[in-house]
Amino acid sequence: MLIRSWDRGDEDEWRAWLAQGRDFGLLAANGGPDEGPVLVPTHFLLDAERGEILLHLAAPNPLLAAVRADPNVTLAVTDDYAFAPGHWRGAPGTPTSYYASVHFHCTAEIVESTAGKAEILNRQLAHFQPETPEVRVVPGADELARQLPGLRGLRLTVREVRAKFKFDDKKPAEAQHAIAERLAERAAGPGRGRDHYAGARAELLRRHQRRTAAVGAGD
Repeated sequence: MLIRSWDRGDEDEWRAWLAQGRDFGLLAANGGPDEGPVLVPTHFLLDAERGEILLHLAAPNPLLAAVRADPNVTLAVTDDYAFAPGHWRGAPGTPTSYYASVHFHCTAEIVESTAGKAEILNRQLAHFQPETPEVRVVPGADELARQLPGLRGLRLTVREVRAKFKFDDKKPAEAQHAIAERLAERAAGPGRGRDHYAGARAELLRRHQRRTAAVGAGD
């Protein structure tokens, strides 16, 4: 992912963005010779303080074989994307895509022990369905536990995080506000992608406000 100096996101920024409920991404592992990468859409649990990501997959999932051959993986989370037509952006009228994307470059460990898999599942359950604290995996004790042999846990140790917030940050304030109005029109209008246009508008304005505050603090 190409990241320009003006659309790079820092740690506080990507953490806050993910904490808004973005816990579904695309996990990529290296395929074998003459193969492309192996991709798996998946929910995940980020523990930023420990520097790890937890998830589970079905035992036959081909990504697990790829990880056994090469534990280097990337988890990508992308959202708030929208197409910006060229006539929105002024001369020379080049269209572009707006989006936010966070990439975690990790070393993957397959968790095969019953206790280890149960721990991962229980941490995921506590995160994704906190309203049912009674639903937890107890090895050897319930229906959920009986499914453990068909699952594998994955613990990803994060080596590097790269974050990009691409929302025309190089444009002057008046141009950004004009684009924000266009995004609002798309968000309120008919057709698909309205939520994404609303999200892109919110991120564009947030980045603008953040940049303006940083300039003001330096005065």
